[in-house]
Amino acid sequence: MFSNYVRPLGVALCLLITTSQVDASPPNSTLSLTQLSELTPNDPNRSVPEEPTGSLVLSQALALALTQNPELSAFSWESRAQEAATLQAGLFPNPTFNANAANFGNQVIKGFDGDVVTLELSQLIELGGKRTARMEAASLTKQLADWDYETKRADVLTQVTQAFIDVLAAQQRLALTQQIHELANQTTVTTSARVQVGKVSPVEETKAKVARASVQIELMRAQKELEAARKRLAAGWGSTTPRFEAVSGNLESIQAPASLDSLMQRLSKNPDLARWATEITQRQALITMEKSKAIPDVTATVGASKYLMPNDYALVVGFSVPLPVFDRNQGRIQEAEHRLTKAEEELRSTEVRITTALNTAYQALDTAYSEIITLQQDILPGAQSAYDAAREGYRLGKFGFLDVLDAQRTLFGAKNQYLLALAEYHKSVASVERLVGSNMNETVADSQPEVSP
Repeated sequence: MFSNYVRPLGVALCLLITTSQVDASPPNSTLSLTQLSELTPNDPNRSVPEEPTGSLVLSQALALALTQNPELSAFSWESRAQEAATLQAGLFPNPTFNANAANFGNQVIKGFDGDVVTLELSQLIELGGKRTARMEAASLTKQLADWDYETKRADVLTQVTQAFIDVLAAQQRLALTQQIHELANQTTVTTSARVQVGKVSPVEETKAKVARASVQIELMRAQKELEAARKRLAAGWGSTTPRFEAVSGNLESIQAPASLDSLMQRLSKNPDLARWATEITQRQALITMEKSKAIPDVTATVGASKYLMPNDYALVVGFSVPLPVFDRNQGRIQEAEHRLTKAEEELRSTEVRITTALNTAYQALDTAYSEIITLQQDILPGAQSAYDAAREGYRLGKFGFLDVLDAQRTLFGAKNQYLLALAEYHKSVASVERLVGSNMNETVADSQPEVSP
């Protein structure tokens, strides 16, 4: 079942892992999707991965989150608690042993002298299929706990993937800002030299220094943003101090998204929606269980009485049945029926919410993809050409410093926009795949049938 909820990150894994540089990572540190599907928290037999101190790839980050995320661990314990509750639901009621003494103190009662000691054993006999109904309801509640765990696991995988993309984008943004800073330094040196030989006004040198100071502020901001992104990623596996130095991946590996209609057809694989089939069945089982409680149980009793004087024995057999005159569990039955109706309404609400979320995520994905294509084909080549021409013209004295600065801002602004669009694309892919519960570009014919937990 878990493989159905690892697949929402299939595209992200393919794009970010297969092209990753893992030279700084330990051998065999990159886990496959199959290995990821076998990782669960609180499993004493698992091999817990360690956070690398060098380069981190996405599969390593996901493995760390699956085994060490504290929220996910808490959900796994709830699943185990419900498993214990299912065990308890199948147990029979305990028998009751009763002992009493009559005519204590050798008082005469009804012509008998001496004490009477009675020993009895009683057993509650459940009627109306109570035990079966109770076991069915408990089993379905356990399945709901499993669904909640799977939903949380899918959420954690998506959050860690998006946090990983943020770190990767922050690294590239910092590298881009450092490149701009180096160019600003070179421009300042060049401008100072030209001022000294009298080719340009000292005002040009002042402008260059101001531009360099502005870039230094951007550089500090990019460094802080990268550090914050690293800590957010490490929080995915419960760490407050990241040990990894960098992440590896390729944001420029993109592909055209599947159509929205094809994605809508796969919404049933979303664990938030899939769980409601179990939820409704469980509510129906609770109604059956409450109805079975309206049938009274029988308590059978067997025992013996010993009369000390005269020395004699008497067999005691009996039974008791409560009379359902006032309480026929009608209130609990109505409550369970209302909760079933509530679950059906909540299912419809969830369908609307998931469908709306998919529409929103898909529009963000489609916009990011279109923006990337436009930047790749038109804006970046034109901005690069204009900057090269302005820089060469400034060197030959044909353009002023402001022309170079404007062309530089245009070029690096486009590069930054391109980087933001790539990050938004990959984060939107993760969001869409989380919502459809499968690989975004998987065809309907390729999708596997849903398997309940």
